Formats: sequence, C-alpha cells, structure tokens
Amino acid sequence: MWVLVFFDLPTETRTERKVASGFRKRLLNDGFAMFQYSIYLRFCASRENAVVHIKRTKNILPKKGKVCILQITDKQFGQIELYHGQQEVAPEKPSQQLELF
Repeated sequence: MWVLVFFDLPTETRTERKVASGFRKRLLNDGFAMFQYSIYLRFCASRENAVVHIKRTKNILPKKGKVCILQITDKQFGQIELYHGQQEVAPEKPSQQLELF
C-alpha cells in the first residue's frame, strides 16, 4: 500500500509558515518522503500499517488549510508515469523500512 498526503496550507504569515513547516517535518519523521513540495508519500507493507500512519497524520492536521489523504495499492502506484521536463524517469523502488514498536 502507498499512502499519499496532499496539502495546501496557508503561508502568508510567519506563524502560518511555521505551522506548515512543522506539518512537513512531522510527516518526514513518520517515514513519509517528499514527492513534490506539498505531496508526501509513504510505502506501507499492509493495509493495517497504512491505517496506523493515516491515523498519525490525522492527529497532526493543521487547523487551517486543505489536506487530502489517499491510499493506493502498490500495483496502482507502479503504473505511474514520471517526467522531468520531457524526459521520462523510472519511479523509485519502495525502501525497506524496519519498524520497531
């Protein structure tokens, strides 16, 4: 499973920028990787594991802004087409993560 978090957070004031930066940092600390500036993704070994990370993300939602959480299967993610300019690039393989509870 892949969990994608899309967000559009306000950044007009210093406080809003701090909140947005904190949200991104907390996603990174939970094992998400930046796909684009406001799109983060994480590979999860199972649906149950994905639910854990979705719950963690919901617990850190900012008070303002828009956040979307999407789950897709590894097969669906494997059909992605990525381009840098007009050059197609291969998607990265999911990293093997060891989680200790």
